[in-house]
Amino acid sequence: MTDASLRWSDAAEEAARIAEGWRDAEPGGAIILFDADSTRSEACGGLADLASGARFTPETVSRYASISKHLFASFLIGCDRAPALDDPLGAHLGGLAGATAAVTAGRALDMTGGLHDVRETLSLLGVALATPCDAGAILDLCRAIPDTNFPAGTEISYSNTGYRLLDMAMRAKGLHFQEDLDRRVNRPLGLSLRAPELWTEPVKNLAPGYWKSADDWRTGLSGMHLSASGCVAGSGRDLARWLQALMADRDPARGVLARLSAQRRLNDGRSTAYGLGLARTRLGGRTLFGHGGSHPGYKAYFLVDPEARAGVAFVANREDAASFPIALRVMAALLGETPPEAGCNLREGLYATEDGPFWLEVRNGTAAFLGTAETLYRASDGASVSLSAHFPMRLRQDGDAIAGEIGHVARRFRPAPIGLADPEGLAAAQGEWRCAAFRAGFAVEDDRFIMGIGPTITEARLIALGGGRFIGETPDGPWPKRFCLAVGNGEARLASNRSRILRFRRG
Repeated sequence: MTDASLRWSDAAEEAARIAEGWRDAEPGGAIILFDADSTRSEACGGLADLASGARFTPETVSRYASISKHLFASFLIGCDRAPALDDPLGAHLGGLAGATAAVTAGRALDMTGGLHDVRETLSLLGVALATPCDAGAILDLCRAIPDTNFPAGTEISYSNTGYRLLDMAMRAKGLHFQEDLDRRVNRPLGLSLRAPELWTEPVKNLAPGYWKSADDWRTGLSGMHLSASGCVAGSGRDLARWLQALMADRDPARGVLARLSAQRRLNDGRSTAYGLGLARTRLGGRTLFGHGGSHPGYKAYFLVDPEARAGVAFVANREDAASFPIALRVMAALLGETPPEAGCNLREGLYATEDGPFWLEVRNGTAAFLGTAETLYRASDGASVSLSAHFPMRLRQDGDAIAGEIGHVARRFRPAPIGLADPEGLAAAQGEWRCAAFRAGFAVEDDRFIMGIGPTITEARLIALGGGRFIGETPDGPWPKRFCLAVGNGEARLASNRSRILRFRRG
């Protein structure tokens, strides 16, 4: 594709239409279109700071969140002292045990390692999003959990923990992410990317992030130590400048895109669409590379087409921004492609597998697996699919059931009728349950799930799936936390999509 065939005006108009939706009295964002050598257009809207009324501009600093992953992965692969991709984590970070220690660096980065996600694990233990958790305490938590969500290399499921553990391994060698960003990215390109370790650490020109409560906008907050899985902050322009070097394969990013986007495979040889902090997305006949990010009150995404030497960077300080669809719409306009239309061929309702904590809810064109929802699209073969590289779905209606693959694992879900009663399972769940390793616990009283102490107590009404399995939902900051409680064989499991390893016994 030549530059003459790129529709820069169409893409700029699409970006402007999106930015117009960010009203003057609300948080905003910036969309930047670029080729390998220059910025082609910028569209901004909304406010960087609701208190001061400052406008959101291309120079406004925002949190990139998980876009940080490809920057850290490039640090790792470019450092002679870093763990090799085939090295087990336990060889570089003392105290890890069992299956966790055996996960290789490559699988920790490409989302096939089965590592539980620390934030989801903490949430299931009753630790609120805003509760301070330092790096050492989080590492101790990981050392105390030898199990993985699934055997490494058999599934793909998003987890921040692999990046966190490799960040800690690099720190143990005296190698620090911020120092690498300064040496390899900031100074050569004249950028100001920062990698704060704490949410409360001052970052110059950082816009507050906002989420919409039932009443008004609220400032986002996270108490957990910010690891290289999602700590980088910078402006939209800074992100675009780095992506130009990455896409054009020139210093200081020479060779990086090829290595990060190289095909990764499961144990059985099947390829995945997720590399090392980079996802592969198909748009018509084009292959795009990119990644998104989400922190409380922040959204970000980028997509680049190295062949067309064109890309888009998006940053926002509002939780409700649909980052992937925004980036995809702009790139579709640029490339003259038709963006995929959301929709599915599945019956709405609640479904569960024959056994285990696995459940699926289809509603409003999305499928939520173990509590994590993904937008569905109609594939040409009639399947209902997601477009996510790290959360791939390919599902079909099979009579009353839904069958197919999630995370490249074959699954079959049977309907759970509305109002289903499971008196035997509910009776077995009654009482107090404790996880001694973390001094955590919860209680079940009638159909109520109760966790916490004093004014921090949260409750959820349990919805039966059958077989001693129930769904509950409690708030976790700006997000709902949906989980499965599965009771049997003298223990209770709490499981979500990214954390399936917690077991409780009678208190």
